[in-house]
Amino acid sequence: MRTEAIVLRHTGGPEQLQLEEVALEEPGPGELLVRHSAIAVNYHDIYVRSGLYQTLTLPGIPGLEASGIVERCGAGVQGFSAGDRICYVAQGYGAYSRRRVLPAARAIAVPAGIDDEQAASVSVKGFTACVLLHRVYALRRGHTALIHAGAGGVGQLLVRWAHALGATVITTVGSEEKAVIARACGADHVIQYRDEDFVARVRQITAGAGVDVAYDGVGGETFSGSLDCLALRGTLVHFGQSAGAVPPLLVSRLAARSNAVVRPMLFHYIKDRADLQAIAAQTFAALQQGTISLATGLRVPLADAARAHQALESRATTGAVILIP
Repeated sequence: MRTEAIVLRHTGGPEQLQLEEVALEEPGPGELLVRHSAIAVNYHDIYVRSGLYQTLTLPGIPGLEASGIVERCGAGVQGFSAGDRICYVAQGYGAYSRRRVLPAARAIAVPAGIDDEQAASVSVKGFTACVLLHRVYALRRGHTALIHAGAGGVGQLLVRWAHALGATVITTVGSEEKAVIARACGADHVIQYRDEDFVARVRQITAGAGVDVAYDGVGGETFSGSLDCLALRGTLVHFGQSAGAVPPLLVSRLAARSNAVVRPMLFHYIKDRADLQAIAAQTFAALQQGTISLATGLRVPLADAARAHQALESRATTGAVILIP
């Protein structure tokens, strides 16, 4: 059996993402054969393609999450059958393909009312938002949160969910177009970081107190500014580095306001099947109740994965980026 997939043979630019025909094994014990419906593109994929993350054995098929239809089940699989709609996040990659074999333990049944593209992007973005807001730092009414890149895929979810939890939400964006999106998501204050110093603006908004928590998936030089925005005993949640690696940090710097820094990884929170199911259920419920929503900002054919990477890397997108098999 064979299928088509995007194969990465060498790290580098988007041009390294090439569509090829590849062999596909039959599903073994505990495995599912899945025909993909939609595939989500994440910044993690860019880190893998560029070589920043050397976590995919080359040549290999990148991609962490997708939705699809179960075509066949291997021996011993329980809870799934042919025709079921599923989504997944797989640390072993392989999502940039038309079909794949997937461990059934990583699959999540998609509830009615959630479409294929929402399901494809909920596993990384939605589960990440759930973990950041409910497990890494339990945000609640009365808190003030700084959320960077509030018009991005994860950013929009964080802003919406934080607003629903009753927090005061401050977010940064790169343009007026993105500011409109962030406000529509429920942001109380929107800072266009290209036009003003976000640290000074945060201090002004909070009357000098700072924020209880800063969610920073941008990294680079933004990390230092995020630290400067924290209140006494405030926490910086650093969960990505779309603007580059974070400079070395002197731990003693945290003593100025008894601050904390945490660098969570989604896979550590969904390693156990029970945790995965609980986080999925909480995220799906938030989707179904309208607390959060997952809009597709860019949709391209699987063969054009390079174009999707270019758009995401240039920060020209809002919402989810989806490949259609």
